[in-house]
Amino acid sequence: MTHEFKHLFNAALAHIKKGGKVVMASVVALEGSSYRRPGVRMLLLDDGQMVGAVSGGCVEKEIQRQAVNVLGSNQPKMMTYDGRYRLGCEGIIHILIEPFSPSLEMQEQLKNHFTNRRSFSIVSYYEKEAGVSAGVGSIIELEKGTFSFSGRILTSIKDDKDSFRQEMPPCFKLYIFGAEHDAVALCKMASSLGWEVTIIASPDESKTISFFPGASHFLTPLLEQIPTAGIDKESAILIMSHSFSKDLKALIAFQNTKPAYFGLLGPQQRRERLLNDFMEFYPDADLDFLEKMHGPAGLNIGAESGEEIAISIISEILSCIRKQTPMALRDKTGQIHA
Repeated sequence: MTHEFKHLFNAALAHIKKGGKVVMASVVALEGSSYRRPGVRMLLLDDGQMVGAVSGGCVEKEIQRQAVNVLGSNQPKMMTYDGRYRLGCEGIIHILIEPFSPSLEMQEQLKNHFTNRRSFSIVSYYEKEAGVSAGVGSIIELEKGTFSFSGRILTSIKDDKDSFRQEMPPCFKLYIFGAEHDAVALCKMASSLGWEVTIIASPDESKTISFFPGASHFLTPLLEQIPTAGIDKESAILIMSHSFSKDLKALIAFQNTKPAYFGLLGPQQRRERLLNDFMEFYPDADLDFLEKMHGPAGLNIGAESGEEIAISIISEILSCIRKQTPMALRDKTGQIHA
């Protein structure tokens, strides 16, 4: 959810810079089932706009109505939404609605965390009784300090309340080696999920970053000098250049990385040829690296077009990072999010 919080944070700063006021609504507890789980957030602006959502649409209008009081009083409050007696999910959602006015120091430190891919934590203190409460609120724990969402002195947030802690890893990052039309489709879809996308193309490609809507970076290094320093456990790599020799050089460059997912486009026979050639150059390579490779990349959904292939690949990446075995939800027992 880090990318969602980053989006809300940037939207809040833009509105505050214009002299506006902002309220943050956070789902902090859930009894039963709901469209989203605790930790999801949205913004309410004093001009009536909403940024983000915490459900499929059935809760937002009620949050907006109650946020008017928070904008006026500058006091946090708790809201309870009982979906058992309304349309939608059959659960009770507890939502913390609080002023969001981060200090300048918090703004700068959090921006630094986003830029340098550092983790942080958010702790929300709440109670399940609806209404205004001076002792509830959220804090953010950064490497060089702890700050409240509202800018209030931290001691005003009571630690005798219930609490919900959320660990926020760096935004997920996707490295795409290749610059053909299927890489464009994958870039678009990944960026729509909030992933940071880096396109790596060989120097002979006649492409620019404008060819890849949603890309954060576009690199054209020598194939022997592909940068790998930024690849971490919150990253995925997809090799898809459609050139055997280029893919082999990329495989060599990425061999010592430890991403959450490593995929290779193309049929099994091509993968075996690549791996055989790779082992001739590096017979002592880490076999664990090769065994974890997903090739052909993607789930078997009958994908044919570039967009469908992108769905297949992203679905497999999500199943890996969420540690889920792909299956039809109708065949799953228990709750969807269990």
